[in-house]
Amino acid sequence: MPEDLVAIAELNEVAMSAEALADRAPSLLAALRRHVPFDGAWLALADPPSRSYQCLASADLDEGTLRYFCRPEMAHDMEATGTDRHRPPPSPSDLPYPVAELPTWAECLLPAGYHEALAVALFTPDGRHVGFLALLSGAPEPPSPGARHRLGRLAPVLGHGIDPMRSLVPAARLVSGATAGVVLRDDGGTETLPGLADHALLAAGSSALLAARSALDGGTVHTSFLWPATDDHAAPEHVRITAMAAPQDAPSTVAGMALVSPPGDVHGLTPRELEVLGFVINGCSNREIARALVVAQRTVAAHLEHILVKMKAPSRTLAAVRAEREGLYVPPGWRRLAG
Repeated sequence: MPEDLVAIAELNEVAMSAEALADRAPSLLAALRRHVPFDGAWLALADPPSRSYQCLASADLDEGTLRYFCRPEMAHDMEATGTDRHRPPPSPSDLPYPVAELPTWAECLLPAGYHEALAVALFTPDGRHVGFLALLSGAPEPPSPGARHRLGRLAPVLGHGIDPMRSLVPAARLVSGATAGVVLRDDGGTETLPGLADHALLAAGSSALLAARSALDGGTVHTSFLWPATDDHAAPEHVRITAMAAPQDAPSTVAGMALVSPPGDVHGLTPRELEVLGFVINGCSNREIARALVVAQRTVAAHLEHILVKMKAPSRTLAAVRAEREGLYVPPGWRRLAG
């Protein structure tokens, strides 16, 4: 239908805008209202790990209703009615039992004067569940087939419009050659970063992930360091770990990202030489390095001599400066973190 195409084009323009998510969400509801009628609306962001929802925008709902929508009863009713799954927009009239049997309706919506609704879970094109939309009506009649159909066609546009990863994925692409990545959640958990693979160093409890999170927790916005390719003292090669704080537009539940990429040019430095160089960058003396690595000081001196040659540096200080500038830093504490 031409009208559906007009609605899709109008919402898509809003969804693709560079507005912050907090501003884009109300604009999506305003555009939607011109094509699908409603008396009240709630647009929420899904938090799958906690099975809860965070309000992004609403229209004509009082504070009491909004507070109720964020309670566990709402998530329970969504699960009970299947409105948290990928399916056409249902309404209460589709239920095989009276809507008053659902706590959300009995305790909140019916007393507030709402009798009908259209609800739809929002997904991205790659299948990620990102949110939920409820359109409420004070009329006793069920929503028209046309309204259902149109909302069903617009749901993918709305899902893309509120996708919390939209600001993260472009930032991740700034890391050249990144092959794996995760989103670091504020509660200590992780989520998959769309378009990138998993990696053992980014799994829960990984020492590399602990180092990345520790850097962000300390206020660092961006850091990059080398790490043994496996959490193994005898790892023959390194990868690069990059940690970035979450962009301003990211949800409050996101702390940042951690990515794995190739190490780049390490100037022929061996894993042990890179480890020694990490201590040098931290300002450690040969004696301190020898004690930490449980080797003789002459062994450290020999490693340092090789480092100076490979880095084409006349002094340890200049070698440290060049190495740090080129990202050739292995955090000296990695052995302790790796256990």
